[in-house]
Amino acid sequence: MNIQNPILRGFNPDPSIIRVGEDYYIATSTFEWFPGVQIHHSKDLVNWTLVARPLNRKSQLDMLGVPDSGGVWAPCLSFDKGTFYLVFSNVRSFQGVWKDTPNYLVTTQDILGDWSEPIFLGSSGFDGSLFHDEDAKKYYLSMLVDHRGGKLFGGIIIQEFDESQGKLIGQVQHIFEGSVLGITEGPHLYKKDGYYYLVTAEGGTEYDHAISLARAKSITGPYEIDPNNPLLTASKNPKVYFQRTGHGDLVQDKNGNWYVVCLASRPLEGIRRCTLGRETVIEELIWEEGGWPRLKNGTKLIREQIPATAEKTVEKRERVSFSSQRDLDIHFQSLRIPMTENWMSLKDRPSYLRLYGQESLSSLHRQSLIARRVQSFHIEASTALEFSPKHFQHIAGLVCYYNTYHWHYLHILGAEDGGRELRILSCDKYEVSEYLSTPIEIPKTGAIYLKVEWKKADIQFYYSMDEKKWEKVGPVLDGSILSDDYVRDDEVRYRPAFTGAFVGLCCQDLSGQKGHADFAWWDYKEKSHQK
Repeated sequence: MNIQNPILRGFNPDPSIIRVGEDYYIATSTFEWFPGVQIHHSKDLVNWTLVARPLNRKSQLDMLGVPDSGGVWAPCLSFDKGTFYLVFSNVRSFQGVWKDTPNYLVTTQDILGDWSEPIFLGSSGFDGSLFHDEDAKKYYLSMLVDHRGGKLFGGIIIQEFDESQGKLIGQVQHIFEGSVLGITEGPHLYKKDGYYYLVTAEGGTEYDHAISLARAKSITGPYEIDPNNPLLTASKNPKVYFQRTGHGDLVQDKNGNWYVVCLASRPLEGIRRCTLGRETVIEELIWEEGGWPRLKNGTKLIREQIPATAEKTVEKRERVSFSSQRDLDIHFQSLRIPMTENWMSLKDRPSYLRLYGQESLSSLHRQSLIARRVQSFHIEASTALEFSPKHFQHIAGLVCYYNTYHWHYLHILGAEDGGRELRILSCDKYEVSEYLSTPIEIPKTGAIYLKVEWKKADIQFYYSMDEKKWEKVGPVLDGSILSDDYVRDDEVRYRPAFTGAFVGLCCQDLSGQKGHADFAWWDYKEKSHQK
């Protein structure tokens, strides 16, 4: 059985991989979604399971008000002498000439347990990482933000980290300007055969993305650039399956074999829009004698399948019932804020998920929304909703979401006569449209079943009163606008767009009275992973 790429489907960018004995772990970025950082586990590099999100307390990760695609950027996971280390950025702002990018470190002895309170490392840049040298010294690396003249990417800096003091010490040293590819970020450092190898992401996280290599005899340089740079890229290869490959990390298995993991995207056929966001792929590496690492396949491209000996397990998707859970299914996340009893409860009405309405889908602060990644090109998601809205500002339903100004929302709200109406709202680059000229009136009481089928670029909503007979609601909607490619393509209001599409449940009470909605169950079914 081969390793099937991507190994982490859907929005799972900026992979950082380690091996601890027989176990492999990958940490990926989560941006404004809470809890922060996804950690997947594998024994064989073939089968991967989401096992933890370590930043699960506000004291570790305060993202209230962070912009879309702010929050947790490019975590670095490492292990040394029984301790796991996790470095991450919590990006507070990224528009304008200055960038607010504080970086932190948390640790644990149990990767599945509680992680420490964060240690502040600095705000000079983002994409920080921690290197554990052979002499027991530790070093913090990051890219440097240089706002002068609109430059932004100012190369790579390094500084020693003193664990006993819990802080950076000594002088900051600038060790690498980057290659001709530019936009140098995502540094990771390795030591092999007397050289320090510096791996960076370059070219920008779009279609010219790449992984670059440099090396030096001293940790502070000077670093020489690989004459065959970059290690990998899909730039100038618009027809290959995996596009935007870059920002990665290296790992060695117990048999001495080397691999690289990196992010990649799969655009929909005919259009450069990647609704599944930036995913994680893997490829084999070999090292030249006394020299540089190369992709074993002899190219700079990522293959769809990698030789392996393990068997792939069959993935099962079952209905999520809220009847016996103390916690939500691990695939759910919230926007910016922790899932707390004051807005999301599994106790207030046993066997139901109760959401107390808060702010609108445009809010950067307190939304009552839980959602999961879309990880396939053809999915169905559905729910059973019991909801008695008191007025038109009390809303609940099923949402397909990218960010605060790109979403499609099938929802119920209160009608003027005290009844209930079913409506669709969509937001596309700040413009909100309503797709039903006449709202659908539904009975004043009783459950209503909502469903979405999302196939490639097409989104179709449905509703039912009995979960047997389903009726279409509205036209086929454009799901491709829920992609970073589309969101970023806005010359008037350019904003970072680095995440991926989600589907989930939400409730708003724009009057501020926190009226609630009850969800009985949640279904998410994947029908096809291929374009």
